[in-house]
Amino acid sequence: MQILPFYLVCDESGSMSGAPIEAINKALPELHQEISTNPTVADKTRFALIGFSDDATVLQPLVDLSELSSLPALAAGGVTSYGQAFRVLKACIETDVADLKDEGHEVYRPVAFFLSDGVPTDGGWEEALRELNESRYCPKIIAFGIGEADTANISQVANFRAFMQQDSAISPAAALREFAASLTRSIVRSASSISADGSGDFTLAVDDTVPGFSTVALDKL
Repeated sequence: MQILPFYLVCDESGSMSGAPIEAINKALPELHQEISTNPTVADKTRFALIGFSDDATVLQPLVDLSELSSLPALAAGGVTSYGQAFRVLKACIETDVADLKDEGHEVYRPVAFFLSDGVPTDGGWEEALRELNESRYCPKIIAFGIGEADTANISQVANFRAFMQQDSAISPAAALREFAASLTRSIVRSASSISADGSGDFTLAVDDTVPGFSTVALDKL
Protein backbone atom coordinates (compact mmCIF):
# COMPACT_ATOMS: atom_id res chain seq x y z
CA MET A 1 0.00 0.00 0.00
CA GLN A 2 1.19 3.52 -0.84
CA ILE A 3 0.71 5.92 2.09
CA LEU A 4 0.85 9.72 2.30
CA PRO A 5 1.62 10.99 5.84
CA PHE A 6 -0.02 14.41 6.28
CA TYR A 7 0.79 16.69 9.24
CA LEU A 8 -1.27 19.70 10.25
CA VAL A 9 1.01 21.90 12.40
CA CYS A 10 -1.02 24.71 13.99
CA ASP A 11 -0.10 27.80 15.96
CA GLU A 12 -1.85 27.69 19.35
CA SER A 13 -0.47 30.99 20.67
CA GLY A 14 -2.70 33.43 22.54
CA SER A 15 -3.09 35.63 19.46
CA MET A 16 -4.99 32.78 17.78
CA SER A 17 -7.76 33.02 20.40
CA GLY A 18 -11.25 33.57 19.08
CA ALA A 19 -12.09 33.32 15.38
CA PRO A 20 -8.83 31.75 14.09
CA ILE A 21 -8.70 28.83 16.55
CA GLU A 22 -12.47 28.37 16.30
CA ALA A 23 -12.16 28.08 12.51
CA ILE A 24 -9.55 25.34 12.79
CA ASN A 25 -11.58 23.42 15.35
CA LYS A 26 -14.65 23.66 13.13
CA ALA A 27 -12.71 22.46 10.10
CA LEU A 28 -11.14 19.41 11.78
CA PRO A 29 -14.39 17.40 12.07
CA GLU A 30 -15.18 18.26 8.43
CA LEU A 31 -11.75 17.04 7.33
CA HIS A 32 -12.18 13.89 9.41
CA GLN A 33 -15.62 13.21 7.97
CA GLU A 34 -14.58 13.65 4.34
CA ILE A 35 -11.45 11.52 4.53
CA SER A 36 -12.61 8.79 6.89
CA THR A 37 -15.77 8.03 4.93
CA ASN A 38 -13.97 7.72 1.59
CA PRO A 39 -12.35 4.25 1.73
CA THR A 40 -9.83 4.85 -1.05
CA VAL A 41 -8.58 8.10 0.43
CA ALA A 42 -8.58 6.78 3.98
CA ASP A 43 -6.46 3.82 2.87
CA LYS A 44 -3.91 6.11 1.19
CA THR A 45 -3.46 8.75 3.89
CA ARG A 46 -2.41 8.99 7.50
CA PHE A 47 -3.06 12.18 9.45
CA ALA A 48 -1.37 13.80 12.45
CA LEU A 49 -2.10 17.02 14.35
CA ILE A 50 0.57 19.05 16.16
CA GLY A 51 -0.19 22.22 18.12
CA PHE A 52 2.50 24.67 19.18
CA SER A 53 2.98 27.79 21.30
CA ASP A 54 5.56 27.91 24.11
CA ASP A 55 6.03 24.20 23.51
CA ALA A 56 4.76 21.77 20.88
CA THR A 57 2.40 18.88 21.54
CA VAL A 58 1.37 15.95 19.35
CA LEU A 59 -2.37 16.28 19.75
CA GLN A 60 -3.09 13.40 17.40
CA PRO A 61 -0.37 10.88 16.44
CA LEU A 62 -0.33 9.70 12.83
CA VAL A 63 -3.45 7.63 12.27
CA ASP A 64 -5.91 6.30 9.72
CA LEU A 65 -8.81 8.71 10.25
CA SER A 66 -11.33 5.94 9.61
CA GLU A 67 -10.22 4.45 12.94
CA LEU A 68 -11.16 7.57 14.94
CA SER A 69 -14.52 8.93 15.99
CA SER A 70 -13.18 12.48 16.35
CA LEU A 71 -10.07 14.66 16.38
CA PRO A 72 -8.84 16.68 19.37
CA ALA A 73 -9.45 20.43 19.49
CA LEU A 74 -6.78 23.12 19.70
CA ALA A 75 -6.67 25.60 22.57
CA ALA A 76 -4.92 28.98 22.25
CA GLY A 77 -2.49 30.22 24.90
CA GLY A 78 1.16 31.18 25.34
CA VAL A 79 3.51 32.67 22.74
CA THR A 80 4.52 31.44 19.29
CA SER A 81 7.55 29.12 19.29
CA TYR A 82 8.47 27.84 15.84
CA GLY A 83 11.65 25.99 16.80
CA GLN A 84 10.01 23.42 19.02
CA ALA A 85 7.33 22.81 16.39
CA PHE A 86 9.97 21.89 13.82
CA ARG A 87 11.84 19.67 16.28
CA VAL A 88 8.69 17.76 17.22
CA LEU A 89 7.65 17.45 13.56
CA LYS A 90 11.06 16.03 12.61
CA ALA A 91 10.94 13.45 15.43
CA CYS A 92 7.39 12.42 14.51
CA ILE A 93 8.18 11.99 10.82
CA GLU A 94 11.26 9.88 11.48
CA THR A 95 9.31 7.54 13.75
CA ASP A 96 6.18 7.43 11.59
CA VAL A 97 7.94 6.73 8.29
CA ALA A 98 10.03 3.99 9.87
CA ASP A 99 6.88 2.38 11.32
CA LEU A 100 5.04 2.55 7.98
CA LYS A 101 7.98 1.00 6.16
CA ASP A 102 8.23 -1.74 8.81
CA GLU A 103 4.58 -2.50 8.11
CA GLY A 104 5.47 -3.05 4.45
CA HIS A 105 4.05 0.17 3.01
CA GLU A 106 5.51 2.39 0.31
CA VAL A 107 5.61 5.93 1.69
CA TYR A 108 5.21 9.24 -0.10
CA ARG A 109 7.31 12.15 1.12
CA PRO A 110 5.27 13.64 4.00
CA VAL A 111 3.33 16.85 3.50
CA ALA A 112 3.23 19.32 6.40
CA PHE A 113 0.68 22.13 6.38
CA PHE A 114 2.05 24.81 8.73
CA LEU A 115 -0.35 27.49 9.92
CA SER A 116 0.55 30.54 12.01
CA ASP A 117 -0.40 34.15 12.64
CA GLY A 118 2.98 35.00 14.18
CA VAL A 119 6.46 36.01 13.10
CA PRO A 120 9.31 33.47 13.50
CA THR A 121 11.48 35.18 16.14
CA ASP A 122 12.11 32.57 18.86
CA GLY A 123 15.74 31.63 19.41
CA GLY A 124 16.93 28.58 17.50
CA TRP A 125 14.01 28.28 15.11
CA GLU A 126 16.20 28.67 12.00
CA GLU A 127 18.53 25.87 13.13
CA ALA A 128 15.56 23.62 13.91
CA LEU A 129 14.08 24.29 10.46
CA ARG A 130 17.44 23.66 8.77
CA GLU A 131 17.75 20.30 10.53
CA LEU A 132 14.22 19.38 9.43
CA ASN A 133 14.91 20.34 5.81
CA GLU A 134 18.19 18.40 5.78
CA SER A 135 16.67 15.32 7.36
CA ARG A 136 16.27 12.04 5.49
CA TYR A 137 12.48 12.33 5.30
CA CYS A 138 12.24 16.10 4.82
CA PRO A 139 8.54 16.97 4.34
CA LYS A 140 7.05 19.29 1.77
CA ILE A 141 6.12 22.25 3.96
CA ILE A 142 3.16 24.33 2.85
CA ALA A 143 2.89 27.45 5.02
CA PHE A 144 -0.26 29.53 5.45
CA GLY A 145 -0.08 32.87 7.24
CA ILE A 146 -2.72 35.11 8.73
CA GLY A 147 -2.42 38.29 10.76
CA GLU A 148 1.23 39.28 11.25
CA ALA A 149 2.44 36.23 9.32
CA ASP A 150 2.51 37.96 5.94
CA THR A 151 3.99 36.52 2.76
CA ALA A 152 7.49 37.77 3.57
CA ASN A 153 7.82 36.00 6.92
CA ILE A 154 5.66 32.93 6.36
CA SER A 155 7.77 32.11 3.29
CA GLN A 156 10.74 31.67 5.63
CA VAL A 157 9.27 28.40 6.92
CA ALA A 158 7.99 26.97 3.62
CA ASN A 159 10.19 24.76 1.46
CA PHE A 160 7.42 24.06 -1.03
CA ARG A 161 4.88 26.89 -1.08
CA ALA A 162 3.82 29.80 1.07
CA PHE A 163 0.64 31.81 0.88
CA MET A 164 -1.54 33.89 3.13
CA GLN A 165 -4.93 35.44 3.53
CA GLN A 166 -5.08 37.36 0.25
CA ASP A 167 -8.10 39.54 0.82
CA SER A 168 -8.13 41.70 3.95
CA ALA A 169 -11.92 41.74 3.73
CA ILE A 170 -11.95 38.01 4.49
CA SER A 171 -11.74 37.15 8.16
CA PRO A 172 -9.08 34.65 9.30
CA ALA A 173 -11.88 32.25 10.19
CA ALA A 174 -13.37 32.44 6.69
CA ALA A 175 -9.94 32.05 5.07
CA LEU A 176 -9.17 28.97 7.14
CA ARG A 177 -12.54 27.40 6.43
CA GLU A 178 -11.98 28.03 2.73
CA PHE A 179 -8.61 26.31 2.79
CA ALA A 180 -9.84 23.36 4.87
CA ALA A 181 -12.77 22.80 2.51
CA SER A 182 -10.54 23.04 -0.54
CA LEU A 183 -7.93 20.69 0.91
CA THR A 184 -10.61 18.16 1.78
CA ARG A 185 -12.02 18.26 -1.76
CA SER A 186 -8.49 17.89 -3.12
CA ILE A 187 -7.71 14.78 -1.08
CA VAL A 188 -11.00 13.20 -2.06
CA ARG A 189 -10.60 14.10 -5.76
CA SER A 190 -7.03 12.89 -5.89
CA ALA A 191 -8.30 9.35 -5.38
CA SER A 192 -9.58 9.45 -8.96
CA SER A 193 -6.03 8.75 -10.17
CA ILE A 194 -5.92 5.52 -8.18
CA SER A 195 -7.06 2.38 -9.94
CA ALA A 196 -9.48 -0.16 -8.52
CA ASP A 197 -6.64 -2.35 -7.26
CA GLY A 198 -5.18 0.54 -5.25
CA SER A 199 -2.23 1.22 -7.54
CA GLY A 200 -1.44 4.49 -9.25
CA ASP A 201 -0.11 7.87 -8.21
CA PHE A 202 -1.58 10.01 -5.46
CA THR A 203 -1.45 13.81 -5.76
CA LEU A 204 -2.82 16.83 -3.97
CA ALA A 205 -4.40 19.44 -6.24
CA VAL A 206 -6.03 22.27 -4.31
CA ASP A 207 -8.44 24.25 -6.48
CA ASP A 208 -8.24 27.96 -7.21
CA THR A 209 -10.51 28.99 -4.33
CA VAL A 210 -7.22 29.22 -2.42
CA PRO A 211 -5.13 31.96 -4.11
CA GLY A 212 -1.59 30.99 -4.99
CA PHE A 213 -1.94 27.27 -4.39
CA SER A 214 -1.25 24.59 -6.97
CA THR A 215 -0.83 20.86 -7.34
CA VAL A 216 1.58 19.17 -4.94
CA ALA A 217 3.52 16.55 -6.88
CA LEU A 218 4.29 13.72 -4.46
CA ASP A 219 7.39 11.60 -4.60
CA LYS A 220 8.01 8.29 -2.84
CA LEU A 221 10.76 7.93 -0.26
